[in-house]
Amino acid sequence: MSLVAQNPTEYEVIQKSLAQKAAMRETSLVKNLPFKNIGPTVMSGRVADVSVNPKNVTEFYVGYASGGLWYTNNNGTTFTPVLDNASTQNIGDIAVDWEAGTIWVGTGEKNSSRSSYAGIGILKSTDKGATWTHVGLSDAHHVSRILINPNNKDEVIVGVIGHLYSSNAERGVFKTVDGGKTWVKSLFINNETGVIDIAVAPENFNIMYAASWERVRKAWSFDGDGNSAAIYKSTDAGSSWVKIGANSGFPIGEGVGRIGLAVFNESTVYALHDSQFRRPKDASEKHSDALTKEDFKTMSSKDFLDIADKKLNAYLKNNGFQEKYRAENVKQMVRVGSVKPIDLAKYLEDANAVLFDTQVIGAEVFKTTDGGVSWKKTHDYFLDGVYSSYGYYFGEIRVDLQDENGIYVLGVPIIKSKDGGKTFTSISKENVHSDHQALWVNPKKSGHILNGNDGGLNLSYDDGENWIKLNDPAVGQFYSVYADNQKNYKVYGGLQDNGVWVADNNAKIDKGWQQSGQNPYESIMGGDGMQVQVDERNQNIVYTGYQFGNYYRIDRAAETQKYIQPKHVLGENPYRFNWQTPIHLSKHNQDILYLGGNKLHRSLNRGDAWETISGDLTAGGKKGNVAYGTLTSISESPFQFGLLYAGSDDGYVHVTKNGGGSWTRVSDAFPENLWISRVVASKFKKERVYVTLNGYRFDDFTPYIYVSDDYGQNWRDLGNQLPTAAVNVLKEDSENEDLLYVGTDNGLYASLDRGLSWEAFSKNLPNVAVHDLVIQPKAKELIVATHGRSLYKANIAMLQKMNAAILAKSIHLFSIENLKKNTAWGRSWSQWSKANTPEIKIPFYVNADKEVVLEIYSGAVKVNAISVTAKKGYNEAIFDVSFSKKGKKAFEKAMKDAAVETAKNGVFYLLKGKYRVKTSSSESEFEIK
Repeated sequence: MSLVAQNPTEYEVIQKSLAQKAAMRETSLVKNLPFKNIGPTVMSGRVADVSVNPKNVTEFYVGYASGGLWYTNNNGTTFTPVLDNASTQNIGDIAVDWEAGTIWVGTGEKNSSRSSYAGIGILKSTDKGATWTHVGLSDAHHVSRILINPNNKDEVIVGVIGHLYSSNAERGVFKTVDGGKTWVKSLFINNETGVIDIAVAPENFNIMYAASWERVRKAWSFDGDGNSAAIYKSTDAGSSWVKIGANSGFPIGEGVGRIGLAVFNESTVYALHDSQFRRPKDASEKHSDALTKEDFKTMSSKDFLDIADKKLNAYLKNNGFQEKYRAENVKQMVRVGSVKPIDLAKYLEDANAVLFDTQVIGAEVFKTTDGGVSWKKTHDYFLDGVYSSYGYYFGEIRVDLQDENGIYVLGVPIIKSKDGGKTFTSISKENVHSDHQALWVNPKKSGHILNGNDGGLNLSYDDGENWIKLNDPAVGQFYSVYADNQKNYKVYGGLQDNGVWVADNNAKIDKGWQQSGQNPYESIMGGDGMQVQVDERNQNIVYTGYQFGNYYRIDRAAETQKYIQPKHVLGENPYRFNWQTPIHLSKHNQDILYLGGNKLHRSLNRGDAWETISGDLTAGGKKGNVAYGTLTSISESPFQFGLLYAGSDDGYVHVTKNGGGSWTRVSDAFPENLWISRVVASKFKKERVYVTLNGYRFDDFTPYIYVSDDYGQNWRDLGNQLPTAAVNVLKEDSENEDLLYVGTDNGLYASLDRGLSWEAFSKNLPNVAVHDLVIQPKAKELIVATHGRSLYKANIAMLQKMNAAILAKSIHLFSIENLKKNTAWGRSWSQWSKANTPEIKIPFYVNADKEVVLEIYSGAVKVNAISVTAKKGYNEAIFDVSFSKKGKKAFEKAMKDAAVETAKNGVFYLLKGKYRVKTSSSESEFEIK
């Protein structure tokens, strides 16, 4: 198995970059701009692992693949994040020493999906997550398993899968006996093979089994099997390992895929195998004479013309061929040679069809009762529907320690067996997501299980017959976000494996919806949710879809939807559509929609019909099993209809100035082959365009950002001041030409000088992947789509005003929002409730760390003053709109007929009127109405 790497980022560079970002977060001019999480929580995100206190099963930790570590001590009713002050939120596995309160986190997801983010090694906390220490394995990238010796808590075993997109040596099994100070690599196979699972005998830590996995992912292919995949056994607590013999009965060879392990005791072990060996051809599998696409792959033209029209039409209709392709005219196309029979098979072989190819054996369960000497498959039939062709995404198996024959297999459904794997039943009941990644089985009570999946966490006490959903954390994995232009605007977003959802931007995110039965977020599309565009003339018309370009026009008022993906002509090679296919609704005419495959398509009538306005705008694709050579970003200039840019996953950027009449490639100066994550035609200058490139799929995490002021003929690099993390999105501000926002795989940044320097956002916003950004210009709000912590919102009105003149000042007070007087101030609804306490935000900028005194005046009377410890940059002071005692007296004296009454909580609140806030050199005002 060969491996081609671009230029993987060295771990020393990453470590240096993490220190750089930590320093930036302290000195950033925008670090005090607050972000608010606006959910959603209901659909959650992918769980990587759970760890439960064996002495109190209502206390546990949950690690999310890209959403951090969360803690509950009330059986999942609520959760608290405990990794937010760490350098990453990407988790592969967790382990907890419950007696000492020590937590081990293996960073970097164990799965190998399109957004399985690399980690930074092993993190350890000895204070229940208050602080974290990095304790090694910096170049591991992806950690699969952590085991703590219950008799010696400093002895820890770690399984490492290694880099996802490149080869490296730091993979295999590692062991420490001094709590992570030093590590010994006790099992190493080669630079392309890591360890995906380790399981230990519950009664003897010396006996453990490990599964190696040979896998190579590229942007255009995934190979998840090979000769190096095998099972190993250790009898000395992971210090040394012996490979299970070739004649053991367990599969060997090129088709051996991912392996999961479950140990019942020293001798009895179950292994779940993702077999990539092809299924034997069986003529009996075809139960009717109906045509299939396989029939056409070897069919001659003569035999094709002999097919009965009725039979051919049944094939064409059942497989979704366009109306123009019916038996009579397709046969004519074959007669004249414009189409071959094999084209009727190729027509259906898009990327989505390949994804669900089921010709491999797939999931199979083996068992040994003699400590791995011999293995037997537990079932004599295919476990259809458990893995399909993407078993690399799953691979976990568990055994009930109260019942040797009770096992659980995690896949697309979760299935269980009570007879040692001879027969299975599904426990993927209602209220449970379909993709299963982690499972805890209570070792002391059969039937009590915690199930982690792509839709969060589920709890069952009756062995999966009924489930409770524990989705309190906001850990959604967003690909995209959109905000419409209504006054109370709606936010839309597409999520990994959780479809497309929509809600009012100010929706209340709490458990109150369970009382009403109506969550504020509404699902409007299934699958992996993709981009969204909304018709500004009619907010009920929404364009969105799922993976590989399957888009729809939805009329939410009429509750209808129409499939609108462009279709190639029979005989033409199928269009290639990216997993995240880009769409763009023209601002010049809202009937015009663009959609990018490997060619750019345009509809003049809202997707009802399409015209192709380019040739192939990619390098042409590569042989593989993942759609590649596809467009990833489209942008149209707001200055000119038909001034379009298109970027591809293989590093090409093209521009047309005449609506696709001619195209010019403008990306030759960029690093080759990198994914164009964004191309942005500027709204401030017609000739300006921004491009971001993403090297994630080569393990190259360099931030690539470029700008051109001449339609892409010449470029300047804007990314060299950013910490190392691949860039996903760039957004121009809606008002300030010099203000840019950039989302990376590890956080969000702003530039106040059009990319010359960068500032890190951090208030309430952890180090998490940011996939998309949108600005609602009327509300002056920035919506951040994270891939792991759902959506965040921030008001950027003051940031938009931070120009060079303000930055040169010692202090500047920004405008203050007015407040409406309320008779409920200082009162509570009952003696059991907290008093209603008003507050007003006073935003200001200072050019250095300093103490700032803000004086509040009514006319010439100073009614109060507050002192703030301000940090250089943007700050917000919170004022409770009260009189000081001295201010009250002065106010009553100056306003002889005014009487300031005491509120129920003993506070004197300001009366209706206009007020000024003053500093030594700046002032602003607000009104209480």
